[in-house]
Order: sequence, then C-alpha cells, then structure tokens
Amino acid sequence: MQERWLSVDEIAAHLGVNPDTIYKWVVRKKMPAHKVGRLWKLLASEVDAWVKGGRAAQKTVKKRATPKKPNARNSKKRSEP
Repeated sequence: MQERWLSVDEIAAHLGVNPDTIYKWVVRKKMPAHKVGRLWKLLASEVDAWVKGGRAAQKTVKKRATPKKPNARNSKKRSEP
C-alpha cells in the first residue's frame, strides 16, 4: 500500500509543532515537501528521515542581502531650482 500524502497541519501534529514552523522549515531548512497547486504535501517517511538526519536542529545561516546597484535613472543627481 502506498503512503498517503499529508498536509502541513497533519505533519505539524505528527511532529508536535506549529504549522507555521513547517512552512519555515520548508523554505529555510529545505524540509522535503512537494507543492501541489498552492498546497504543500509531505510524506511522513521523508520528514521523519529529515528530522532523524538532524536537519531540523541545524541553525540556519541568514544570507546577507546584497545591496542593489543603482540603475542609470536613479543614479543621476537632480538639479535643484
């Protein structure tokens, strides 16, 4: 029998965390999830392996935003009257 795809709420209940945490882990820590339309679906076996691998406990390193280069239109100084 094939494993059933679970929703974010079901995985959150399975792990005992808030659903918002699941969304953050999917984006920031690359939790294994699959987007179906606008919904995220997860397999409990993949998530359990991810957690056992220690990925949930790893600290994320925030990437520094690179400063935007001024474009030609914004880089010109305006003359004051």
